[in-house]
Amino acid sequence: MKFVDEATITVTAGNGGAGCLSFRREKYIERGGPDGGDGGDGGSVYLVADEALNTLIDFRNKRGFSAANGFPGEGRNKRGKSGNDELIPVPVGTSVFDQGTGELIGDLTVKGQRLLVAQGGFHGLGNTRFKSSVNQAPRRTSPGTPGETRQLALELNLLADVGLLGLPNAGKSTFLRAVSAATPKIADYPFTTLHPQLGVVSVESHRSFVVADIPGLIEGSAEGAGLGIQFLKHLSRNRLLLHIVDIGAEDIGEDLVANVETIVNELEQFSETLADLPRWLVFNKIDLIAPDQREARINDALERLSWQGPWFALSGETREGCTALTQEIQNYIETELE
Repeated sequence: MKFVDEATITVTAGNGGAGCLSFRREKYIERGGPDGGDGGDGGSVYLVADEALNTLIDFRNKRGFSAANGFPGEGRNKRGKSGNDELIPVPVGTSVFDQGTGELIGDLTVKGQRLLVAQGGFHGLGNTRFKSSVNQAPRRTSPGTPGETRQLALELNLLADVGLLGLPNAGKSTFLRAVSAATPKIADYPFTTLHPQLGVVSVESHRSFVVADIPGLIEGSAEGAGLGIQFLKHLSRNRLLLHIVDIGAEDIGEDLVANVETIVNELEQFSETLADLPRWLVFNKIDLIAPDQREARINDALERLSWQGPWFALSGETREGCTALTQEIQNYIETELE
């Protein structure tokens, strides 16, 4: 199923019910006064975070949602029934914007969280409400107010623990396959990953974390080049970024450092928040080079990058080094949650 991370919908709250014009008419009671009841309130529209959903694909076919109108008031001071609210399930991690103004209305980040996106109309008043000492038989009522109508832009930000960064063909999808049950497409050409992939990494019983793989970044991504920029926002809520670097190519040499710096520059241009997230360097495809060349190449890259953070060397193809990395990630996440 294709991942869908954006959708636009129109929500319409219910109108308030009109007030009733009525007078009391009972045997043996002369000149019964007004007894028109108020109308009911219109139903409101809420978005509800549902962890059973992981895409916005349901909004491709249905983009309009309406709550019920309030019922009109009745005689004998009976108030009309309020309209039912409309509850719209969305994935956890959905950001909601007003499409017209671009204003952020709210984020749904917790299971069961509700967000009011369209307020129902207020009920109309029956003629009983207008009775006074100088007007004993009012024939005045008020209609209910209309419910809000809004056009919303929904954006889904993946709530993964770990995000994978790297140039196209750095081996991110191969790594995801190696450490989880996810089955992303793998091929020997760029941009085989066209939409985000999620994988659950189980280190041992009751110890696991979620990894998100986005399309590879290229130079100029922050200005819209390539595919990854469309999904960089998904990584903003991750606890940790893994920067995957291909060191297996014969001609990688001087390009290795430039490749790392390209990704760093794109992160800084796109978002300071994203650039400030903890980031570990992962040298991938070590199975393609001899052990002595591997060590020399990694040491040279670390020195020229002046790298001070954690780093790892592994092969997503042979899974060498993958277990050690996932265990370190699990320990880091659990420490962060304390």
